[in-house]
Amino acid sequence: MNPDEVVEGLDDDSGNGWGEYPLDAVFVRTESRTVNEVVTRIKNQRYVLDPDFQRDFVWTGPKQSKLIESCVMRIPLPVFYVAEAPDGRIIVVDGLQRLTTFSRLLSGELKLTGLASNDSQKHTLEGKYFDDLPLNLQERILDTQLTMYILDAKAPERARLDIFERVNSGEPLTRQQMRNALYNGPATQWLKLAAGSDNFRSATGQSLNPKTMRDREAINRFCAFKLLGWDQYTTGDMDSFLAAGLKKLAEFDKNEMEYLFSVFENAMIINRTLFKEHAFRKSLMLESAYASRSVINISLFEVCAVIMSNYDFSILNSRIAEVRKAIVNLMHNDEFVRAITYSTNSTIAVRKRFSTMKLTLDQVMTA
Repeated sequence: MNPDEVVEGLDDDSGNGWGEYPLDAVFVRTESRTVNEVVTRIKNQRYVLDPDFQRDFVWTGPKQSKLIESCVMRIPLPVFYVAEAPDGRIIVVDGLQRLTTFSRLLSGELKLTGLASNDSQKHTLEGKYFDDLPLNLQERILDTQLTMYILDAKAPERARLDIFERVNSGEPLTRQQMRNALYNGPATQWLKLAAGSDNFRSATGQSLNPKTMRDREAINRFCAFKLLGWDQYTTGDMDSFLAAGLKKLAEFDKNEMEYLFSVFENAMIINRTLFKEHAFRKSLMLESAYASRSVINISLFEVCAVIMSNYDFSILNSRIAEVRKAIVNLMHNDEFVRAITYSTNSTIAVRKRFSTMKLTLDQVMTA
């Protein structure tokens, strides 16, 4: 596995500036909450501290303790950035470590350590749990004001992801990691299941980085175009389209999700059968079995997976040679190759690659 392998056929819509949003648009509001109020909400599962993209809790004991010491000393804390999920829960964008520290302290898990400046001095808080602290210090911590900047759930999808990207102070997040946080639930769990599928991993050669959720992004694209229809992609806004796909998937019942999974699995199997290690790569056009494989092309992945999933698996499987030849020939079509390589999120490119692939397979199936 090479998790750092570059992919192609993927537009990077981030970092394009603020030009498309009105400068006076209000997507973020400010609210103040006490530590006690926020921890109560965390216990009631109103705050999401552990979406899949979040790194493990990494703060050391002394670093956690210094945060608590700051509260006791009434030192103002940096603001917290959170986002409203569609179901009303609050997703922590920036502040996971601090909020987890408060939660651990009030639940009795955190013992304050590393506060003394040297071995000969004893700090008032050193070695104490929350219940060991004097009542006045407990209340000072509980009453500490936390300033929350809340990303509005009704903000445009692109704006939400752009803001999410700007304010996160930790390791930069991918757009799919952000989507996974904002739509955390049945749909994102389905993506996780599909990404762990042996057939998906085999078809992609384990070349899509799971840490950055590049694998789930590819599957998210399959779901969006499969469930919504490529002809419904009309705005060129891939962020909104992928979010709409997750919303649609979240509406499915267990049986519908299981059926979609079987359809996805079949699409992976047929592509692997057709092109072996070259599936979803431009190198599939090379006749030599010993040719070096190129990198995964995300646009080729989505169009091959979606269009092939629309045909009966057994019929496709019975015409392997014809299907393979038709797609290899298609890879010599300059317009199709351009549609999977440049400006791939544009409406023109999406419609060109899907309509061309559909026409190609229709001709094979009716021959």
